[in-house]
Amino acid sequence: MDKNKPFVGGIVYQIYPRSFKDSNGDGIGDLPGIVSKLDYVKSLGIDIIWLSPVYPTPNADFGYDISDYKAINPELGTMEDMDRLILEARKRGIRIVMDLVVNHTSDEHPWFLASKDPNSPYHDYYIYKRGKKPGVPPNNWSSNFGGPAWEYIPELDEWYLHLFSKKQPDLNWRNPKVLEEVESILRFWLDKGIYGFRCDVINQIYKESFDDGKWKPWLIGQEHYLMKEGNHLILKRLHDDVFAHYDCMTVGETYDVDFENAKRFLDGELDLVFQFDTMNADKFIVPIFVRKHWQPAFKKSLIGWEGAVDWNAVYLENHDQKRSVSRFGSPGFHSLSAKMLGTLLLTLRGTPFIYQGEEIGMVDYPLFKKKEYQDPVNFWLYGLLRRIGFSDNRCLKFVDNMNRDHARIPMQWDETAAAGFSSNQATWLPVHPNHREINVAKEEIDGESILNYYRKLIALRKKDGALTYGSFEPVKTNSRIFAFYRRYEGKTRFVLLNLTARKVGLPKQIRSLRGEVLLSNYEGAGLTYKKFLRPYEALIAEIR
Repeated sequence: MDKNKPFVGGIVYQIYPRSFKDSNGDGIGDLPGIVSKLDYVKSLGIDIIWLSPVYPTPNADFGYDISDYKAINPELGTMEDMDRLILEARKRGIRIVMDLVVNHTSDEHPWFLASKDPNSPYHDYYIYKRGKKPGVPPNNWSSNFGGPAWEYIPELDEWYLHLFSKKQPDLNWRNPKVLEEVESILRFWLDKGIYGFRCDVINQIYKESFDDGKWKPWLIGQEHYLMKEGNHLILKRLHDDVFAHYDCMTVGETYDVDFENAKRFLDGELDLVFQFDTMNADKFIVPIFVRKHWQPAFKKSLIGWEGAVDWNAVYLENHDQKRSVSRFGSPGFHSLSAKMLGTLLLTLRGTPFIYQGEEIGMVDYPLFKKKEYQDPVNFWLYGLLRRIGFSDNRCLKFVDNMNRDHARIPMQWDETAAAGFSSNQATWLPVHPNHREINVAKEEIDGESILNYYRKLIALRKKDGALTYGSFEPVKTNSRIFAFYRRYEGKTRFVLLNLTARKVGLPKQIRSLRGEVLLSNYEGAGLTYKKFLRPYEALIAEIR
């Protein structure tokens, strides 16, 4: 851990551009809208903004299917708007991190269009294979978006690999030209003043073999491409060729990463990785089923990762996850549970990532109707469940358990019709009906709001070396309580959290502690002689 690197002491705020702020009234967020809200972002105490993709895209996966890596999506603005965003953010001491999506491109990218000519050099930019036999894909791998991971092109009599949508063909990272192209893309944006990249599904870009995968109820074939040796070699090359020559940061989306591979990724390949264990704490193997008692797995994951690596990304929400208050909090204790989760996020050791709206306690949308879906996975899953024989209502509820649209509904700025997100009420995803109760404008003037609590948390963390750089030492408790020490340069901070909506008694080793509470989500909370925690109670104390 190098304290001189800005991301180590900094706070990251993720913006999903389509849903943050619409400046031109078309119902879609854009870059000028983001610029207009930079003072708000700065007021939170944010140091780095991570932008979900802003490149041209056919919107098969809303930016994660890129058709031009060196341009801006016209729906979101122009390159001049992007330059202005970088400049205006820099004026406020904020750096910009972009999304890097290089496991696949759009099927409308010029490379892929040219690749359909078997004599073109671009044919080898993608993974084309002959079928096992006529009409049968090369192997049994399944797509993350449902169905086989192969699409047949009759004129070639070949199949191309797509681990996601068929409109997202996988790049062939065995071809050195692909690496050269990506390095050119990286330098283009870094030379513009970008601070770095969040690297999408970066631990599966190298396919080690194309053998059949072992059967699983979800995602067949991963043993042949997740975290293979070639993956590490590619990332080391990108680091040495490009990233080592810039003041920048990289964070990898690394699905199913284990401790061993994370340590390798963090040793001269990437600066941070997103682990998924914590986000899967309330899921079963098939994620349409949710676990009611998630606290044991949640705690085990966080404690395990805090101990396994010295410094990493910590997060509770992003554009692919349902809202943390809806998952790990309670509607009956909305403010208290949102503040408890914020306290946890901002007191863990590592770089905190806050997702837009998390700081005001945004929650999941009420049950989506099929006609309201935008997430492409929803349509496949709904159709599959209907074919199996589930009722419409049951299908909607199962899809709802993993629907990414929840995180992507418009940001709630005020109580006006479109929540201050747009002047157009026909927004690309529906506005949450609770925006009149949960919005930035209302929370700005409420000193006890979730928003102002986040500001206090961030300010406390940034001025307190123990909360920023201190060691992480968990206290053994039952699964309902999460407690840990942060120690640094002779200072000790103690964090105590109730993960449930029930009053819980404290163990003897905590009841004996003496200290001054620095911040709590309950007014007048103390630590000395404390015997129990109230629902979702959270506190940070200085131990004497």
